[in-house]
Amino acid sequence: MSHSVSELPDLSPDELALAARPLEEAWTLPPAAYTSQAVYALETDRVLRRSWMPLARVDQVPNPGDYLCLTVIDQPVMIVHGKDGEIRVMSGVCLHRAAPIAEGAGNRQLFTCPYHAWAYDTAGQLVRAPLMDGAKGFAEKDCRLPRLRTEIWEGFILVNLDDDAPAFAPQVEGYRKAFENYRLADMAVARTLEFDSPWNWKVLVENFMEAYHHIGPHSETLEPLFHARDSKIPDADGPYSILHMPAAAPHGEEEGGLPMIEGLDDAQKDDLYATVLFPHFMLAFQGNAAIWYQVLPERSDRFMLKIHFCVPKSSTGLPGFDRIADDAAALLTVIHTEDIGANDIVWEGLKAPLTGQGRLSPLERSIWQMNQWWLARMAGDGAP
Repeated sequence: MSHSVSELPDLSPDELALAARPLEEAWTLPPAAYTSQAVYALETDRVLRRSWMPLARVDQVPNPGDYLCLTVIDQPVMIVHGKDGEIRVMSGVCLHRAAPIAEGAGNRQLFTCPYHAWAYDTAGQLVRAPLMDGAKGFAEKDCRLPRLRTEIWEGFILVNLDDDAPAFAPQVEGYRKAFENYRLADMAVARTLEFDSPWNWKVLVENFMEAYHHIGPHSETLEPLFHARDSKIPDADGPYSILHMPAAAPHGEEEGGLPMIEGLDDAQKDDLYATVLFPHFMLAFQGNAAIWYQVLPERSDRFMLKIHFCVPKSSTGLPGFDRIADDAAALLTVIHTEDIGANDIVWEGLKAPLTGQGRLSPLERSIWQMNQWWLARMAGDGAP
């Protein structure tokens, strides 16, 4: 059944109509789109649970028995590289009395619940349930951890909580072709930074997707290298947006740093690209690496952010690579610390009683593209 945006809680039809105008006339989403718990509850149902979410990269679980645990929309999950070579994403909750059976990351052949010692193999099959004699009709072979719908794309392990959602890869084929020279599937996570983020997840996505704010928080870091005024956002043929930030001057390879990825054109070597595959699969590309911003929403006002610095696998064996990776992580921390300050003040303002919608700049076209997709999904439009 299709739903009108006029039915959305805490959001008036007039406010939504302003956000839906053509870019040259468009306004931001209303503050309640970020701050309202009722909006977040509906957003969880219509957007987050029905979208493809990247949980890990294949290189993070390279060997049989490797696992990594996360929580996805209140659901504990385990990403497990099975003994049979298959990578599965399964519920991390015991089938007995609902205790989580693992946490963190590591390598195991069995996942044993700490509560009553029920044990599962790397395919999620129950193989041991102590002291269950006398439980009529119970058989270990009939018990298997539920699996989440999974797709592996360019080295990323994605899940969707909606079994009826369209497959991911066909929707983003245009995006894949645009960035195929970077050979994402051949990259590995070199460093990961974690930030507990006390704002709505859309605040971060919007900040990531515009270079307009380079003139403010990044005036001494990114703006001298990538001028805000030169940024551009092309049309997209799928549920994604691409922010292209041309370099102020060619810089090529930096001495002592990572080598350029082979096969890139001149713009790809020098320029910076920030992209989002809706709703919050964020990737930035530069000439020698990619940066994955992983968002794990928790509430309307909080999410966990993991920033992964990804490099070609061939770069990880270079002399001095650990120092190079540490330096890159330190720079990412500086840049994101500047963004934290920006997001903090936006979040403070969004919660103020007199705050309304603001006009979008043409430099914020990516935000407008995201808003049109979000409005359609929130209205109950099931299209990709």
